[in-house]
Amino acid sequence: MRILMIGDVIGKPGREAVRAVLPGLKREKSIDFVICNGENTAGGYGITEDTASELLDSGVDVLTSGNHIWDKKEIIPLLDEGLPLIRPANYPKAPGRGYIHKGGVTVINLMGRVFMASLDCPFRTADALLDRFKEEGESKVIIVDFHAEATSEKQAMGWYLDGRVSGVLGTHTHVGTIDARILPNGTAYLTDVGMTGPRDSVIGSNVDTVLERFLTSMPNRLSVAAGPCVLNAALVDVDEETGKASLIERVDRNVN
Repeated sequence: MRILMIGDVIGKPGREAVRAVLPGLKREKSIDFVICNGENTAGGYGITEDTASELLDSGVDVLTSGNHIWDKKEIIPLLDEGLPLIRPANYPKAPGRGYIHKGGVTVINLMGRVFMASLDCPFRTADALLDRFKEEGESKVIIVDFHAEATSEKQAMGWYLDGRVSGVLGTHTHVGTIDARILPNGTAYLTDVGMTGPRDSVIGSNVDTVLERFLTSMPNRLSVAAGPCVLNAALVDVDEETGKASLIERVDRNVN
């Protein structure tokens, strides 16, 4: 099975980049299943029913998220209504779900705690979910979107889950890394997939407004940048019988 994971989609430019590139990319790479981090699709912060639907209509199968999942309040009631959108599983007693089984793939969303909110332990949450899946006899193809700030925490999660999931793919920093590899026990790993959005930006935001904030330390409203976009993604090949990954590679496309 060939699985594509698309990095954090930033606002309207990112949504348009997915719509422009994904259908052709699926044909070119013979992709069976698409996961996309969608927590920044609505004006750069949060996700709405309309922005989620736009990505799903473009060919995405499952949407993951992170710390910005709560930014648009209108999405919260929909998290329990069957939309293929998940929030980090280690939020304690939050609306929605932290994993989904769909199309022969199980997708788990976890969030780190280093330099981020103090949630339940993502490592122990992963243990509990994997024990549950084993009892339920669900698919052996398991992809984890680990939404975290610290590279060390992401790498630790990769090693912790090596051999127990098909892939641990990092999101959140919006800067793609070049450390894609198959770990010794068959788990595909990448510290950060990157972002899908304006290329000439500061992690998706307008450069001038970000510089103003850094130079003055005064609060200002950040806005999504304009101009040419980049689509950052990772492609993973997984054996459906064993759940082991045999290939991981970056897929990066410029979108004018």
